[in-house]
Amino acid sequence: MHTTFVGIDPTSGNRPVTYAALDSNLHLLSLGMEDFNEVMAFVAGLPQALVAVSAPQRPNQGLMDSSEVRQRLSPQPRPGRWTNFRLAEYQMRQHRISCPRTASREKDCPGWMQMGFTLYRRLEGLGFKPYPEESLFQWIEVYPHAAFCALLGQRPFPKTTLEGRIQRQLVLYEENLNIPDPMRFFEEITRHRLLTGTLPYDDIYGPRQLDAVVSAYTAWLTGNYPGRVTFLGDEHEGQVVLPVPELKQRY
Repeated sequence: MHTTFVGIDPTSGNRPVTYAALDSNLHLLSLGMEDFNEVMAFVAGLPQALVAVSAPQRPNQGLMDSSEVRQRLSPQPRPGRWTNFRLAEYQMRQHRISCPRTASREKDCPGWMQMGFTLYRRLEGLGFKPYPEESLFQWIEVYPHAAFCALLGQRPFPKTTLEGRIQRQLVLYEENLNIPDPMRFFEEITRHRLLTGTLPYDDIYGPRQLDAVVSAYTAWLTGNYPGRVTFLGDEHEGQVVLPVPELKQRY
């Protein structure tokens, strides 16, 4: 009952990390951008937490190069194809959800992925365990773009556009998160505001904030309603959790 559900988005690389925290009633406890160490200090101070990180857990472990793994897939990938992808990444792409590819060597991964690897190591140092291991402190891997595809049932508008931000915030609001209703943006647009360029952007979250919030929401669903989430990939290589019980064939 006292678990805090945290979403952390390290995709900015060495810049401040965006994070969001929800309580058990989907109230937004915190939403901000902080230095990496400050975010870790925030997490370390929680009495119980489930943290969702929007980055791969570790480099590609080569599962898609295993004939045994490939034979279990349906449809089976063609020989020589998809061998440099993680299993979770292959599965997302089969649903037409675009995602970055994780290299097999840490030094070959982009900076934000390397920061993600460091983040997982720091969480483990704080006593966090991968879900569903029994612990007061757990973590999961998420991918915000795939989460929004799953919640919307289609690929969303680009996240850097105003319509993409409103769309993402609206689907989270419809999931009963206690966040501002983004449709109020349209109610507050007046002739004067348009002429003076003072549009009411304050209640519309930015792209990285929305990624952090949907990550925290996925953690909340995982902790409270595990039957309403889908796991892709292999637990030894890294599973991605999506906030729906079943995926559409294609997005």
